[in-house]
Amino acid sequence: MATQVDVQARNIRLTDRIKKHVEGRAGKLDHYLPVIEETFVELTHHKSARNANDRNVAQITVRGKGLLLRTEERADEILTAFDSALEKLQRQMERYKGKHYHGRGDGRSAAEAVEEEAPADETGELPPLIAKRKQFRILPMNELEALEQMNLLGHDNFFIFYNAETGKINVLYRRRDGSYGLIEPEIG
Repeated sequence: MATQVDVQARNIRLTDRIKKHVEGRAGKLDHYLPVIEETFVELTHHKSARNANDRNVAQITVRGKGLLLRTEERADEILTAFDSALEKLQRQMERYKGKHYHGRGDGRSAAEAVEEEAPADETGELPPLIAKRKQFRILPMNELEALEQMNLLGHDNFFIFYNAETGKINVLYRRRDGSYGLIEPEIG
């Protein structure tokens, strides 16, 4: 049985050919990992991108029990961006399966990202300080799980998580020398 795929398009016309291609390929992801419950694909065209190769963006997010994987790729053609993102996601799934799939049944994953565009004001311009808002569900995990999720999700700079050991929100980040740092906020 193929996974249900939710396809969203922004600033691009979602033709039947594109939708069929995306649903056909992304619908088979449960062959790689049977625990996949949802697949979300967002295809976006950024007309004002500096580089023509960055104008079309494909973002794929898969969720399942104890699983959240996300990838994003850019290309000059939308289907090229989608196919590249799908290949990258399949590599992430193989890595995840090798590390977690056997014997892991605790049902914990990192965060479910839901992106929202910032509202425009009356002039049609975005507010100067907050250009994008993200909401995500945080599940409890320890520092090692957070490090694994950071790498699996492809977050290169930082990762926010609820530390199950301390009961607080922490930020894991990559330092310039390649090591990692942990921010443990205190309310003052």
